[in-house]
Amino acid sequence: MAEKKLPAKLPVTVPPGLTVHPELVPYLAKLQPFSDPYEDIEATRERFRGLLALRPADRTGVSSERYDITRPDGSALTVEVYRPERAEAEGNEEGEEGQEGEKVRESREAGAAGAAGADLLPAVLHFHGGGYAIGRSLPGQDRSAIALCRELPAIVVTVEYRLAPEHRYPAGVEDCYLALEWTAKQANDLGIDAERIAVTGNSAGGGLSAAVALMARDRGGPALVYQSMCVPDVDDRAAEQPVPAMPEDEGADSEDGSGAGAKEGAGAGAPPNPWLNSLRTVRLAWQHYLPEGTTVPDAYASPARAADLSGLPPAYVMVCDLDPLRDTGLAYARRLMDAGVPVTVHNVPGAWHGFELHAPDTRLARETKAHWKGQLRSALCPERAEGAVVA
Repeated sequence: MAEKKLPAKLPVTVPPGLTVHPELVPYLAKLQPFSDPYEDIEATRERFRGLLALRPADRTGVSSERYDITRPDGSALTVEVYRPERAEAEGNEEGEEGQEGEKVRESREAGAAGAAGADLLPAVLHFHGGGYAIGRSLPGQDRSAIALCRELPAIVVTVEYRLAPEHRYPAGVEDCYLALEWTAKQANDLGIDAERIAVTGNSAGGGLSAAVALMARDRGGPALVYQSMCVPDVDDRAAEQPVPAMPEDEGADSEDGSGAGAKEGAGAGAPPNPWLNSLRTVRLAWQHYLPEGTTVPDAYASPARAADLSGLPPAYVMVCDLDPLRDTGLAYARRLMDAGVPVTVHNVPGAWHGFELHAPDTRLARETKAHWKGQLRSALCPERAEGAVVA
């Protein structure tokens, strides 16, 4: 059956041949016009924190604790460890006197030796997105961490890595790798099965996940069993895509791709274009993340630059149709496959970058999140994944 085309008056322009998912059409008109988040990065972060504060996360069944890890320069990297209350209770028992507490200790010691005890949980390091510059959750409020903690279940470590443009590459990715090393070293104390550690992230967080997997392989660091990358920003060359000139967005073909010329003329007041605005943001993110003067970044900055992808852990790559990061994400997935790495690829039809933030209650958003969590569950908790239906 031929694909139905969008109504001619739909208020969005997308790349030729692609259509917006029917569930998302009502949300297009609600998108905000493009603005440069780096023009006043502190104000952007403050607005983001304000939006997060409007909807506190439901922490039922989950507890968290914050830790400071000392960097080589003596400064502190903060991580937050989320755990299911069951795991928290077992951790408390370990410190109690008596026969039951001793049993818990013995079980954890056995798990650390390689026979994962029933009380040990897998761990997921979660690297937030936000163009390497924003996106950090409020303390104790990381919704992705809370969901994984409950539903896998797993112990989830969120990383408050240093942000650009104040701290350009390699500050952020080195923080993420340091957090991985710390998690592996502290696994027994945290109730983690050291043989079941994964990384995950969305957008910039997906790029950081890919980079940390490369670093762990190259540096002989902690072994990862899985890398989960959602709409990952893994290739700086995505920012080199040409910005099309569109009647709905006059000025989009300006030299820097910022669309600055759209302030007046036919494009003024036109509805936002999610594909084009995402491309603008990607361009700005790379400009502010890479050190000034960088021409060809290395593989830990831009994982798609890695010459060899063999020996990496199994991967999950999720992309969206209306996302300028789609093609680079798919290309990275293909290269992983060609290198012998098992890869699961999931494309969300008719969706744009970050659509689930704008339309969280749609079936498409729920199914997308369920698929992501289901694949992590299958990799880390195969005994729980058996017979489970992944949307």
